[in-house]
Amino acid sequence: MSTQAEAVRDEHAVAEVPPHYQLLQMITGYWLTQSIYVAAKLGIADLVADGPRHVDELARASGSQPDLLNRVLRALCSVGIFTTHGKDSYGLTPLADLLRSDLPNSMRPQAIMHGEEQYRAWSDVLHNVKTGEIAFEKEFGKTYFGYLAEHPEADRVFNEAQAGYTKEVAGAVVDAYDFTPFGTVIDVGAGYGPMLLKLLARYPHLRGILFDQPHVAEAAKARIQAAGLGGRCLAEGGDFFVSVPSGGDAYILSLLLHDWDEERSVTILKNIRRGIAPNGRLLVVELVLPEGEAPFFGKWLDLHMAVLLGARERTANEFRELFAASGFKLQRIVPTSTGMSIVEAVPV
Repeated sequence: MSTQAEAVRDEHAVAEVPPHYQLLQMITGYWLTQSIYVAAKLGIADLVADGPRHVDELARASGSQPDLLNRVLRALCSVGIFTTHGKDSYGLTPLADLLRSDLPNSMRPQAIMHGEEQYRAWSDVLHNVKTGEIAFEKEFGKTYFGYLAEHPEADRVFNEAQAGYTKEVAGAVVDAYDFTPFGTVIDVGAGYGPMLLKLLARYPHLRGILFDQPHVAEAAKARIQAAGLGGRCLAEGGDFFVSVPSGGDAYILSLLLHDWDEERSVTILKNIRRGIAPNGRLLVVELVLPEGEAPFFGKWLDLHMAVLLGARERTANEFRELFAASGFKLQRIVPTSTGMSIVEAVPV
């Protein structure tokens, strides 16, 4: 009974938070973003993977100041990231565990990526909104992908972050969509290939082509071999603005079109249209924006794409128009358990 009463009190307490305090928490959200970044960059979750450790040990191991590190970890504990074990000792929680670098579902690369260049780009979002100029390009003097091409470590973190997120999405995609009718699947902008490798593991009859920039495709080859799929999967490097491999009866674009504006998205899709089999399927795996005021992560990701790349997330109607301009017709939208959807189109 007391537990129920406490739960009721907690519900009322949440409901009675003054509006100005709710807004203050939103305004200061960057405090949390950067605190998570610090813990990720310093590798704190790795340091406590075998059990709790005192902050003095953590500071020595990470090259940081004990007092300030202690204050960062204390704040993170208050939101469920890390937990205390006695005075000034810290251990893992389920959320902190996701910041370990040795786990396949690690979000450490995402925490670092969002805390460095991408974070800095948001300082120019007002300029972005007022002028239409891309915030990242104002901050860094070059495009985001141009920056990555010149900074190998940032590029590695980006591809690791993409791979980690796509691994989570890939399982949901293969559960939601039947790939049995296909023979050859071409993953355009595949990164290190987590989506394609998941598909090939689930469907032994499939053959796959991983297509991305040459240096990314080269790095993906080791992962293909490690997955035991070298006999059924090729990695090809190229430029999808120029051409894509032909002959696929299914082309997957996972979190690709949201990186590009309408003109460049049409260019990519027209290149696929030239290579796709007459009865093939185009499968775009992205967030489909709902109409109205409903909360949806994609509405924030849409802003992020504008800040970084001058690009966008899309509604169903916007996908329909994009396909119509590229030689495709929207067939259906298949939801998945992750919030991502599989937007299926056919060549016309």
